[in-house]
Amino acid sequence: MPSIARSAPRRPALAAAAVAAVLAVTATACGPEDDKADAKPSQAASEDKPSRDLKKDLGLPDDLPKDLPTSLDDLDAWKNGAWNDWDRDKWMKEAKDFFNPIIDDLWNPDRMKDADGNDRKVDDSDIDDSPSGGSDGTGEDEGVTDPTPEPVKAAGVKTPYTQDDLPVGKVFMDTPKGAMVCSGTVVKDPRHPGKSNLVATAGHCVHGGAGKGWYRNVVFVPDYNPKGLSNQQLASASKSDVAPDGIWWAKRARTTKHWIDNGAERGGKGAQQDFAVLQVQPEDKTSSASLEEKAGGAVKPTFTTPRVKSIKSLRAVGYPAAPPFDGARMYSCTDKPGRLTIDPEQPTMYRIGCTMTAGSSGGPWLDASGTRLLSVTSIGPVTADWLAGARLGKEAKTVFDTVSKES
Repeated sequence: MPSIARSAPRRPALAAAAVAAVLAVTATACGPEDDKADAKPSQAASEDKPSRDLKKDLGLPDDLPKDLPTSLDDLDAWKNGAWNDWDRDKWMKEAKDFFNPIIDDLWNPDRMKDADGNDRKVDDSDIDDSPSGGSDGTGEDEGVTDPTPEPVKAAGVKTPYTQDDLPVGKVFMDTPKGAMVCSGTVVKDPRHPGKSNLVATAGHCVHGGAGKGWYRNVVFVPDYNPKGLSNQQLASASKSDVAPDGIWWAKRARTTKHWIDNGAERGGKGAQQDFAVLQVQPEDKTSSASLEEKAGGAVKPTFTTPRVKSIKSLRAVGYPAAPPFDGARMYSCTDKPGRLTIDPEQPTMYRIGCTMTAGSSGGPWLDASGTRLLSVTSIGPVTADWLAGARLGKEAKTVFDTVSKES
């Protein structure tokens, strides 16, 4: 049996965890929690026979946010997803605030292994190739679409991942379609030098886009499967072989207003600002080390939108999960970027040749030095021969600065 298999249900512990999260809500619309709040449970919380009503057992007020679990039955439903029992469209529209309580052992090796890639595919009709951006496209980048790049075959990253300079991992989340997976990377936090707990990924990896809401049970697993084991081997692997740096739960999440207002499940809508930042906390509270310390480093996000012709190369890194890949291993593609315009009113995107598939979304795009983050994977075509990512500018910087200030 794997060492991080789900433990036997511990209802009082789960209840306490949920209520602690309720009392320290870090929803994006509410800002940081009040450090002076009294988070002590009432005497009823320790009674031998709980009533299965969290508010009664723990002395909570009646005016808690209506979408939070308020009983142990509700919490069990939350823990298990319960998507089939909900009006999915209604839930997505009502989930305006990010709420992500830690649930111990929810993401075990089997659940991680079975998560599907969360991707967004585009076709030729989504691309704007009208003349713009200067004579023959040699002037400013804005509004330009360069010829489709030649495919670059994704290359496996050398194992073990714990000994490289890539603080990359997987982002897992529960969505109305079930468990899904993206990629992400640890980014430096100027307010906590050397001790960052921030992760950069794509907006569509944490939020459903226009008319929808935040996903649940969002976690980051740095250096996932560092030895590059097969999925069959992972089913019986030890914790150190699956999540050597631990499982990190998103405490806060932010994405761009453009993605929230315009993002779509398919096509390129919202892709020009498809960026998100998470502030994470460890599931295992026995260590005081930060994510950056655990993962062995972090990269610096760059929000100056350097012009395409000034960039020698971009390296996209991630865990592709759709065929011919299976999500078990980390891959990368390196190519000189071109320009892609989806919406002429929005910034032109970077595009490179790459055969990575769903699951690589949210993975970092690094400059030639490997130390600066210039983009994250957002979209690709059904043919899986190129990828595109947003040029990180003012709106992305606002997202980053907001999470950094709250950390």
